Amino acid sequence: MKEKILNAEYFDPYSTLSCGQTFRWFAEGDGWIVISGDRACFIEKKDHHVFLKFSEDDEEYFCRYFDLERSYSEIVHRACTHKASFLAKAVGEGRGIRILNQDPEEMIFTFLLSQNNNIPRIRSMVEKLCEALGRECFFEGKKYFSFPSAQRIAEKNADFFREMGFGYRADYIAKTAKKMADTDSQDLHKLATSALREKLCTFAGIGPKVADCILLFGFHRTDVFPVDTWIEKVYRDEFGGQEKDRNKISAYFTSMFQEDSGYIQQYLFYAKREGKL
Repeated sequence: MKEKILNAEYFDPYSTLSCGQTFRWFAEGDGWIVISGDRACFIEKKDHHVFLKFSEDDEEYFCRYFDLERSYSEIVHRACTHKASFLAKAVGEGRGIRILNQDPEEMIFTFLLSQNNNIPRIRSMVEKLCEALGRECFFEGKKYFSFPSAQRIAEKNADFFREMGFGYRADYIAKTAKKMADTDSQDLHKLATSALREKLCTFAGIGPKVADCILLFGFHRTDVFPVDTWIEKVYRDEFGGQEKDRNKISAYFTSMFQEDSGYIQQYLFYAKREGKL
């Protein structure tokens, strides 16, 4: 095992993990075990430092996963230049959130399961999928299952997922898996954000909001602004907005925040959900 020690000023593991961008993490002692694909690491925060432990071969992977090469101090500074006291407060509360670099395939299936769902149930459904179709792995003697590939998921039909309790999402999972199995994810990476959103929306069950979540958390496209109930509250309460169409609300924010939209969305989402705004 290898350990990396980081300054915690712009990295808070709990707020990063709990803000709805990933669902495969579990409390372990004073920290958390985080699973991505078929890899796992341990992370904890002590005083002003973050301790990250991983396999010798996984250093590059988890440095990228936690976006450690990016200067979040610059992002925070730009966000605070907008003349709104509540925005500065939100940034202050959420400045430790980092946008994770996650596998696009994993995000596509994860956010299909997230629709009209709560976080505990999403986590449970994701684990069911991994236990049923993933590969058995171990980290520090603890067993977990890898996230299955689209090809593996495509081997099963909708009834299989329906029996797992996925409800109407079972059809989405089965149909999208078959389409993803024939899609080169590298081709998706080459698309501009608007074209990629349009492409994602051709997959069963993916609408604009889910597409924006996948764009942000699976492709690190920070020029998007996913709009859910909490962001609608922010829009009405803090920005005085009257629009009801979520696509137009999203466009309102992306026109304002441009390439920083995804980061600021997370700051506002986190602060509003935690009762800080």
